[in-house]
Amino acid sequence: MAAFFSNWNDTIVALATPPGIGAIGIIRLSGGDSISIVNSLFASKDLQQQPSHTIHVGTLKYKGVKLDEAVVSLFRAPASYTGENIAEISCHGSPYILQQVINACIESGARMAHPGEFTQRAFLNGKMDLAQAEAVADLIAAHSFAAQQTALKQLRGGFSSDLKYLRGKLIEFAALIELELDFSQEDVEFADRSQLAGLIAELNEAVTHLLSSFRLGNVIKNGVSVAIIGSPNVGKSTLLNALLNEDRAIVSDIAGTTRDTIEESLNIHGILFRIIDTAGIREHTDDAIEQIGVGRSYEKMKQADIIIGLFDAVKDDVQEVLEKKKLFDAEQLQYLLVINKTDVLGEETARQKFSGLDHPLLFIAAKQKEQVRALTQNLYETVVSGTINTENTIITNTRHYNALQKIAGCLNDIKAGMDSNSPGDLLALDIRRCLYYLGEITGQVEMDRDILGTIFGKFCIGK
Repeated sequence: MAAFFSNWNDTIVALATPPGIGAIGIIRLSGGDSISIVNSLFASKDLQQQPSHTIHVGTLKYKGVKLDEAVVSLFRAPASYTGENIAEISCHGSPYILQQVINACIESGARMAHPGEFTQRAFLNGKMDLAQAEAVADLIAAHSFAAQQTALKQLRGGFSSDLKYLRGKLIEFAALIELELDFSQEDVEFADRSQLAGLIAELNEAVTHLLSSFRLGNVIKNGVSVAIIGSPNVGKSTLLNALLNEDRAIVSDIAGTTRDTIEESLNIHGILFRIIDTAGIREHTDDAIEQIGVGRSYEKMKQADIIIGLFDAVKDDVQEVLEKKKLFDAEQLQYLLVINKTDVLGEETARQKFSGLDHPLLFIAAKQKEQVRALTQNLYETVVSGTINTENTIITNTRHYNALQKIAGCLNDIKAGMDSNSPGDLLALDIRRCLYYLGEITGQVEMDRDILGTIFGKFCIGK
């Protein structure tokens, strides 16, 4: 488990760009001595006399040895990412040069940053709340347009604003109920119970909407795994190649050509789909390697978010489709039933052949790439109803989802208490619990240090 670091009086340094050879590498320092440490290496001018948000070109030297020609950016507290003095050194991207500069910074008084420590300092210094800090990690890991836009929305404080509104409304009523408790002997009522009932209904609707967005948010953040399942030679590898529009998988007429799973990614309307080509499923094979491949196909089938059940329009029949459908239903899988090779049999003939099935079917010719686009659209519509509006708040974080579930439970307790005319002290207790869970999401309440360490430990070193 990652640790929570509480020493914020020192200065930290780390490589802020990915390791490896590149044109430019950026070294970031944060802390009270960051500018003075870089100034001790910067031979061209006195950086301590330069204003914030300025850039300076010059030579880096340490103990008389020239390290590099570099560009130094200065950000003075509190107008910086962490709220502390920050200096960023842009060097040439040689791993050797970058390590030499980092070593010089450490020997001059800095220490190596821990994973996520820059963002952790930004959170503790009030530059962002915890939900926004987690959005930084999501933005770095974004692999699609939808993931990028959703993370940006949260980083700009969209989710935090929603929670702030909910929390503010509850605090108003909590204060009035607490006031009633102070005047309990006078039997007065400061908080209008009918208004509180209306507020609880409003909050419950908002929380329900946020909770319902998590399914889509999980798809946006993590993508969708799609396993192509079918008997040998139905065209699974051909379909994979058609979806990717490239020859990724080996295609032949020999049964059992695909011995192991092949996984590739496909971006459909901003959602990442991980397409998995599996070994053909058949009950009897003497080939030990093929048997292992079939076993892995079953594993991938059970793990996938969506199954493409692929069938041969010529060789397969209604009974074969029904057997696979029964298998998918037994495993409670989400699936599309697709009839391939309509170019061989003819689409109308194929439709007639499988017309007895009481389930939607897609008819394609993967080899000719016919109706493949319709299949990708069906995949998208299976996981996304309509158009994704990234301007709406979408929950992508499991921690947030769990906290919202607790909030929903608290709101139900408050409503039940009001319906049964519970005394004000019990209502106040339920409202306090609700406020606690709201504050837990944004970090407005005291968080367990191990939890914070785990959250920020998922970041890269330089962030």
